Amino acid sequence: MRDLKIPDQRHPEKAHRPDQDQPKKPSWIRVKAPTSQGYKDTREILRNNKLATVCEEAACPNVGECWSAGHATMMIMGEICTRGCSFCNIATGKPDVLDAFEPGRVAHAVQTLGLKHVVITSVDRDDLEDGGAEHFAQTIRAIRHRAADTTIEILTPDFLKCAPSALETVVAAKPDVFNHNLETVPGLYPTVRPGARYFASLRLLQRVKELDPTIFTKSGIMVGLGEDAQGVRQVMDDMRAADVDFLTIGQYLQPTPKHHRVDRFVTPEEFKGYETAAYGKGFLMVSATPLTRSSYHAGEDFARLRTARMERLGQA
Repeated sequence: MRDLKIPDQRHPEKAHRPDQDQPKKPSWIRVKAPTSQGYKDTREILRNNKLATVCEEAACPNVGECWSAGHATMMIMGEICTRGCSFCNIATGKPDVLDAFEPGRVAHAVQTLGLKHVVITSVDRDDLEDGGAEHFAQTIRAIRHRAADTTIEILTPDFLKCAPSALETVVAAKPDVFNHNLETVPGLYPTVRPGARYFASLRLLQRVKELDPTIFTKSGIMVGLGEDAQGVRQVMDDMRAADVDFLTIGQYLQPTPKHHRVDRFVTPEEFKGYETAAYGKGFLMVSATPLTRSSYHAGEDFARLRTARMERLGQA
């Protein structure tokens, strides 16, 4: 009996694309399936609070390790994105209306999990006038109320179609870390991130620092999409010109045959070279490994980030 191809209902905007080969993963990129009790406990808390996570929606390879330790990156404003980036596993379409009770449920989950550091991200919401900025701010304030000692990292959209007041609203809520990923080199934006603009994203990060220099800024890219080393180093220079503190670099993994193909698997030695180059350019913190993701080991990295800032200020 021949195989029947079933359309991917999560990604209707990608249905017309030809299938891309999915190369076999090298040994350094493979991870074990999650089975621990800690993983199950974290999953239950998230389910009980009706919360989505980017860990699941984006098919993160580190979900077993992170959830086993009680860490999860919570995704607010629904599970449907208004953008259709070719690398992303999150569903594209028309989102639901915002849930006014979601910030409180996020705060309750943070308190129940006993998180010292939490990462909050979201889908793109180009359908909203402020891109969801006020919802981010409400979520930050709710966590401050329920878990005052928890440090808060946000991973935001680019607010590309919003007035400047949108970003000001988020910054005024004073997250500890403001993260917005550039994702790739500018030359690949038309195929990888067509709904975004490279220099608009850079300017967003720069403006956060202008509005509040005490907030750490963070950004990341994927490699293995077709970029070259010179392009990666140019992105590093651009980030430093925007005063970005923390850089993450990880291997792109293709979610389905309809997504952007993996050009190649970057070796651990190459990642180490990127790390060395980035520290040489002045980043306070760098995470560059095949399995690095925006929020992977975010709590531990935040502690090191604060220490690095204090040491640099002491040397000034």
